[in-house]
Amino acid sequence: MNFEKQYRYTGKQTLHLTKLDTQPDADYKSEKVIKEQIAQNIKQLTDLQGKLYAQDRYGVLIVFQAMDAAGKDSMIAHIMSGVNPQGCNVSSFKQPTTKEVAHDYLWRIHDQVPKRGMIGIFNRSYYEDVLVSRVHPNIIVNEHIGDIEKKSQVDDAFFDRRFKDLRYFEDYLQHNGYLVLKFFLHMSKAEQKQRFIRRIEIPSHNWKFSAADIRERKYWDDYQQAYDDAITNTATKSVPWYVIPADSKWYSRLCVSEIINKRLSELPLAYPSLDATDQAQLKTALNQLDRETD
Repeated sequence: MNFEKQYRYTGKQTLHLTKLDTQPDADYKSEKVIKEQIAQNIKQLTDLQGKLYAQDRYGVLIVFQAMDAAGKDSMIAHIMSGVNPQGCNVSSFKQPTTKEVAHDYLWRIHDQVPKRGMIGIFNRSYYEDVLVSRVHPNIIVNEHIGDIEKKSQVDDAFFDRRFKDLRYFEDYLQHNGYLVLKFFLHMSKAEQKQRFIRRIEIPSHNWKFSAADIRERKYWDDYQQAYDDAITNTATKSVPWYVIPADSKWYSRLCVSEIINKRLSELPLAYPSLDATDQAQLKTALNQLDRETD
């Protein structure tokens, strides 16, 4: 099955998350089979990442967005488990600091873009600035941006400009040798409820729960609309969104790992080749080692 094609969204039509399934595809019922496939995908990603790091020509930015408890953290921990830590970094974007608010909203983002040769993962991202602030426009008012002084100014036109900013930003990254992969883990409200209950009832999971989670759950419909608009307006043919069913964590991990490997495989990745001079130096070094008597 081609998950990359099945879950790719390029913005040609308006997205309606309420019409999209959050459950696994009917062809994938066996968790054992899924785990076996993921294990194979992890091995393949390890090889691809080694070539990416050694070649040092392309960078990869993977963006994860989702409602609370959709499995972003465990997704990253699991599918990236085979990657060399030297070639990967994870950045999480929460409420901006006073210093960050004093700059443009992409200032703190660009600072975390990975170097070429690296895989960078954004666990939440610059999209928070068209999601949380869309649901809570007072955030924008309190940032003292230009002449914005009241909520009525944080309107559709304001966010249309930000959507344009984000499209330009992702084009800019592409022009500089970056592959940008954007995933939305699409979880149902009922599944979120069950995961919150487990976080409360299982002592070892208590640390994952925050009272803010329940407060934000009240805005579920508002967030779904905000995601509809953000994904619709920032998905393009070259930088699509992948809307992944996430009620099953194992199925979502399978989909994401397959898509990452497929897209990385499309890059002309290879270990650097040596010219004749370098090859001769290697041969000389080998001969010297062979002559050692210690």
